[in-house]
Amino acid sequence: MNEPAIYEGGCHCGAVRFRVKVDNHQATLCNCSICTKKGFVHLIVPDFDFTLLQGEESLTTYTFNTGTAKHKFCRTCGIHSFYRPRSHPEGISVNIRCLDSDVIDKFEIVRFDGRNWEKNIENLRSEVP
Repeated sequence: MNEPAIYEGGCHCGAVRFRVKVDNHQATLCNCSICTKKGFVHLIVPDFDFTLLQGEESLTTYTFNTGTAKHKFCRTCGIHSFYRPRSHPEGISVNIRCLDSDVIDKFEIVRFDGRNWEKNIENLRSEVP
């Protein structure tokens, strides 16, 4: 499915809600340590296609390694529904598992070897808008 669509989603407790416009239904499954532990499936969109509807005050940030990526999560329920990725600092990576109505089957899932991030990052940058 490559027709534009609008989805809403959020964290588990409902404190954080967002809307995202999707032009390309391709998501990335990364095998790095943090993505594997969180079960994050990346939908990377430009800033202008993401709107935080509510919950800015409920978000907290985790950074590690280079500190470039800003991993946002709900301070109440701990769910990590989106963040600003190091790979695409001008965009937002939305966890498609946090979109309403279980829409994961509408996406083509592409695997990314994030365990070897430095060696593979240009592949990810060329695949994602």
